[in-house]
Amino acid sequence: MPVFINEENLQFHLQGKELSYVFNVMKNGQLGQLYFGKKIRNRSDFSHLSKKEARVASSYVFEDDPTFSLDLIKQEYPGYGTSDYREPAFQIEHPDGSRISNFTYQSYELVKGKPRLSGLPATYVEDESEADTIVIHLHDSSMNLSLSLMYSVYHERNVMIRSAAFTNEGSRDHVIKRAHSASIDFPDADFSMMQLSGSWSRERHVHERRLSPGVQSIQSTRGTSSAQHNPFLALKRPMTTEYAGEVYGFSFVYSGNFQAQVEVDHYETARVTMGINPFDFSWVLRSGETFQTPEVVMAYSEHGLNHLSQTYHDLYRSRLARGKWRDAERPVLLNNWEATYFDFDEEKLLSIAKQAKETGVELFVLDDGWFGKRNDDRSSLGDWFVDSTKLPKGLPSLASKMNDLGLMFGLWFEPEMVSEESELYKKHPEWVIQVPGRSKSIGRHQLVLDFSNPKVVDTIYEQMATILKEANIDYVKWDMNRYMTEIGSLSLLKSQQAEVPHRYILGVYALYERLIEAFPHVLFESCASGGARFDPGMLYYAPQAWTSDDTDAVERLSIQYGTSMVYPISSMGAHVSAVPNHQVKRVTSLETRANVAYFGAFGYELDVTKMSDAELTTMTEQINWYKENRALLQYGTFYRLISPFDGKGNVTSWMSVSADRKKAIVGYYQVLAEPNPSFKRLYVKGLDPEKEYEVSGYEGTYYGDELMSAGIQLPGEYDGSQTGGLEESGDFSSYVFVISEHNDRGEAI
Repeated sequence: MPVFINEENLQFHLQGKELSYVFNVMKNGQLGQLYFGKKIRNRSDFSHLSKKEARVASSYVFEDDPTFSLDLIKQEYPGYGTSDYREPAFQIEHPDGSRISNFTYQSYELVKGKPRLSGLPATYVEDESEADTIVIHLHDSSMNLSLSLMYSVYHERNVMIRSAAFTNEGSRDHVIKRAHSASIDFPDADFSMMQLSGSWSRERHVHERRLSPGVQSIQSTRGTSSAQHNPFLALKRPMTTEYAGEVYGFSFVYSGNFQAQVEVDHYETARVTMGINPFDFSWVLRSGETFQTPEVVMAYSEHGLNHLSQTYHDLYRSRLARGKWRDAERPVLLNNWEATYFDFDEEKLLSIAKQAKETGVELFVLDDGWFGKRNDDRSSLGDWFVDSTKLPKGLPSLASKMNDLGLMFGLWFEPEMVSEESELYKKHPEWVIQVPGRSKSIGRHQLVLDFSNPKVVDTIYEQMATILKEANIDYVKWDMNRYMTEIGSLSLLKSQQAEVPHRYILGVYALYERLIEAFPHVLFESCASGGARFDPGMLYYAPQAWTSDDTDAVERLSIQYGTSMVYPISSMGAHVSAVPNHQVKRVTSLETRANVAYFGAFGYELDVTKMSDAELTTMTEQINWYKENRALLQYGTFYRLISPFDGKGNVTSWMSVSADRKKAIVGYYQVLAEPNPSFKRLYVKGLDPEKEYEVSGYEGTYYGDELMSAGIQLPGEYDGSQTGGLEESGDFSSYVFVISEHNDRGEAI
């Protein structure tokens, strides 16, 4: 039984596979936090986990009890203004101008399974026996507001999922100024905080810092989850590694402005809060209305970071992603962007497609430039009808010819943006995000459509649906290339202007949902200048995302390694592109480019008609090998072996292991060659210690315990002599090898 409720003292104990979460109703009617961590047995009373004692200079709630100061007590969803001076989880401005709320316990509700969140992405169950949900109902009687806190726990997973909902049961409007989805107080602050930060073309690099007094925060105010900070943080104990030690994860299922922070107080306790960014946010809560926050997925591991990541991978891959493509092997694609940019016609596209088909490509993707009068990036966004100059026979004809070649056909859209030079903008200049009387900043020669306005969403849906109905389109790359500026909406009241960013992302979700319902066969891939909106919210609608515009094999090591902290390999779009690389001008081998991209949703982004015969042969071999192994690469259990963020960062390694542990694929990458190199061994993970394995490229057999504990002697590198080491080693070298179970007939299985 995963949920234990002590009716007498109102304590609630939720158990996952290896975690426990305990909270209670305190004497003031609010919720207290008692425990979050390794699974513990249930008992009749957990009161001893709440420490209370009087301290000098504390304010306290009850005159006869100086020990009950909210500034000293661990709380579950703290408010503002009643003896707690730390940052709250929520704040509401009431009609009388006050900002003090007092939500006290009313009742609880136990629900089998996990309810969906209306209009928001969320994890789900396929069978209600997978999870239990408890909803705690609280009420502020003075203001006639209710607050419902939702907690969901999966029986066989190490996650606790939280969200909050505010309902106005009175007759007057209230204004929500802050509404985080989760808050938790830890009894100490002996942690390092891990975050995934960066910028365009270097997204989600791993950064760590020891917690210190004060607030340490990551956030976005850009209208997206952003390339600068991902909506994720982890708290790890000082000695925690990839494979040992305690770590707590916090991941926000949302794609807009967010805040994730840890506040360390004067008694060295840590408060974690996560939710919609309160900066420049408010929400008018009218009579009878409810405001639902997105959910936070809190995960726990006592076995290090890699186990935490595997928890997120499995949950997001199977209970966040949805639809036909959730479990399907993703097709090998070729995108024409770096091959042609805007300069193409049907003949050029088909010539590229024919050559791509011969190498084994399964999906041809037509990127930017097929619509309106789009010959550069200055026009036509918002005009989603075919450019008859480039494609006089239209998209149905092109798609049909691609299908005749044996290829699926995909298309690029950027539905959230508009060009000033477009029919849509000329007809509806009021449909962009803007502030009257203020100039509009231009980013990438485009403006942001006001998706907080349902009329805008309806119009874009009709345009996209028309295209998807007319032509046989199997894949949509959904791009978003501009952050918000001058945030305002001409369709909303003055009192609602700070609602625009949240209403905008709700509009994006609504458009996705309508298109998915109408075209369930389409594989959607999200993109936002590469990885500027790579978050759990997007995975609910698009099971894969363009990981970064930077396709350089060396930089992708850091990007994909950091991304794997939270996101499954099947979600990472990873392509082989031309060299010199278009982002950093680096030249790497075709082999290394593929060896990195194999660990993702694999494809190519180059002009195959300009490749040599030898390169085309190599490409064909790569695709054939990938098809043979892609189920394991996309859906296997992922292990990080060597981090590009450790030491000199010269070596990276990772691997994917099948569920039955009969097969594994290992990638090993070295950035720069070393003079007179040492003899190197690689210690793998996740194998069955009792199984006997073969390793491709090596003689003999090896037991799993040997490969994990004694390691694999890596091929010798060139040592500077005429005869020593592999001549093909050097800068940007890599190896990918297969470990397969050996059977009694002397064969690899």
